[in-house]
Amino acid sequence: MLKRISALILAGATALTMAGCGSSDSSSGGSGDSSGGGAKDGKIVMGFAQVGAESGWRTANTKDIQETAKEAGIDLKFSDAQQKQENQIKAIRSYIQQKVDVIAFSPVVESGWDTVLKEAQNAKIPVILTDRAVDSQDTSLYKTFLGSDFIEEGKKAGQWLVDQYKDSKDDVNIVQLEGTTGSAPANDRKSGFEEVVKADPKFHIIASQSGDFTRAKGKEVMEAFLKSNPDIDVLWAHNDDMGLGAIEAIEGAGKVPGKDIKIITADATHDGMQALADGKINFIVECNPLMGKQLMELAKKVVNGEQVPQRVVTEETTFTQEQAKEVLPSRKY
Repeated sequence: MLKRISALILAGATALTMAGCGSSDSSSGGSGDSSGGGAKDGKIVMGFAQVGAESGWRTANTKDIQETAKEAGIDLKFSDAQQKQENQIKAIRSYIQQKVDVIAFSPVVESGWDTVLKEAQNAKIPVILTDRAVDSQDTSLYKTFLGSDFIEEGKKAGQWLVDQYKDSKDDVNIVQLEGTTGSAPANDRKSGFEEVVKADPKFHIIASQSGDFTRAKGKEVMEAFLKSNPDIDVLWAHNDDMGLGAIEAIEGAGKVPGKDIKIITADATHDGMQALADGKINFIVECNPLMGKQLMELAKKVVNGEQVPQRVVTEETTFTQEQAKEVLPSRKY
C-alpha cells in the first residue's frame, strides 16, 4: 500500500525525535492489510521498540537486530525505551502512525499492553514479541513470541545448585538478585529456580530483591545483602551484569566470589563468561541475544500472511568454568 505524502512527512519528523536507525528511504513503507498481504512496494518496514541498553546482553541483541535487518533488506525504524514502558508505548503508536508493515518489541514489563496492541491490530499491523512476553489474555493481539524459555532457565540454575549440594546435609543460604520488577525474565527465572530448590528443605532463600538487570544496582543490592546476611552461601543473579556488580560487592566485603559465595547467573555474555572462566562465577545459564535472523524471517512471513507458530523458542545451553574457557575465544557477544 503506497504511503500518502503526509504520512512520509510524519515519519521523517518522528524519526528525528527517536533514538533510531534505519533508512528514511521514500520507497520504504506500506502497511499490512487484513489478509497480511505484505509491503506492496517490495520493501518491508519494521518498527522495533527496544527495552533499552541496560546490559551487555541487550547491547548485543540490539546490534544483531540492526545488522540482520540490513542483511534481510528490511527498513528498520528503531527506538530505545530507556527501560520505561511509556516510552515503548509512545514508540509503538508512532510506528502505527507511520503505517509500518510490522511492529516488533521486547516488553519492559509483562502487563499493560492490551490498549496499544489493540490499536496496532485495528490498524492491521502485525506485532511480534521478542525476548519477553506479555500477560494479555487475548493472544490474537500479536502473531508470535520469539524468545527464551525463562522458566526453564531458572530450573537449569536450580538444578545445578541441587546437584552441587546433593551430598551435603548442611543448610544452604541463598540470596537472589532479581531482574526488573514485573518483567517476564525476572518473574519466570525466579519461579523456575524456586520450583526446583524448594523440593529440598536445606535450601533457604534468605533475601531476594530487584537489581534491575544492571551492574551498578547489582552491586548496591549485594552490598545490602552482605550487611544484613553475613552467612550467604549462594547468589542466584538473573543476569550476568548484576552478578558482575555483586562480585565487586563480595570482594569489597573481603570475601572470595566463586568460593566463599558460589554464584549462578544467566545470559552468558562475554564479561560473564570471562568471570566464569576466572572462577568468580560458578555456572551460567545461556540466554541467546542473537535472534535477529529468526525475527526477520518471522517478519517476512507475517507480512506476507503466512502462518507462524505462536511461540518460537531460541536454542540455548549452559556453561561450566571449563566450557567457558573453551568457547570464549569465539564468543560473539
